[in-house]
Amino acid sequence: MKIAVIVFPGTNCELDVVHALTALTADPQLVWHQETSLAGFDGAVLPGGFAHGDYLRTGAIARFSPVMSEVVRMARSGAPVIGICNGFQILCESGLLPGALIANRDLRFICKYIHLRIENSTSALTNAGEAGHVLRIPLNSYGGNWIAGSEELVHVEENNQVILRYSDELGAVTERTNPNGSTNSIAGLSNEAGNVAGLMPHPERASDPLLGSTDGLVLFRSFLAAVPALT
Repeated sequence: MKIAVIVFPGTNCELDVVHALTALTADPQLVWHQETSLAGFDGAVLPGGFAHGDYLRTGAIARFSPVMSEVVRMARSGAPVIGICNGFQILCESGLLPGALIANRDLRFICKYIHLRIENSTSALTNAGEAGHVLRIPLNSYGGNWIAGSEELVHVEENNQVILRYSDELGAVTERTNPNGSTNSIAGLSNEAGNVAGLMPHPERASDPLLGSTDGLVLFRSFLAAVPALT
């Protein structure tokens, strides 16, 4: 299973993603953002980092990288495409996922473990889990506050595109469990088809016992399982 791990100037989590996918017997390969073909790849991951230094707006410049035309093509073909943190921001900027991501509510960088409740277990990020299942995964971001217009928010909720919400360890969702002010405590989303998905927390940083959690592997297993299901 050949997976493209897209690298932009400023990406800094690509090797962590490669490590996690390799542990699950996939064949991840780094792809520079100036490449113009993703032929032969079964899926794509946009890792975290600070693409183009986060200048202008997070993900706004990366959205115009040559490789993104191929990422869009792959997504529209039904192949699984996921974005983690900065990758999530890029997918939103590209129009592959709804809404936008802005600065955290308290205007501070967040670096800590948080809990996520799986809302929808049919997406390319959650199909190996169950609705209601709680994951413990690190959150490392400044621009993780997801927002949307009222009509778009209603559409996202009614079409079950919310796949992860910030919660406590028991799965309760409250204002107190929302670390960054994200609308409706949304931590992860998919497109309507479910093959494109993004989240702010970092599953690759919860993929080995040495890291303090292996809960992120549930999300990577979901991604790999989506390859035969969606292509």
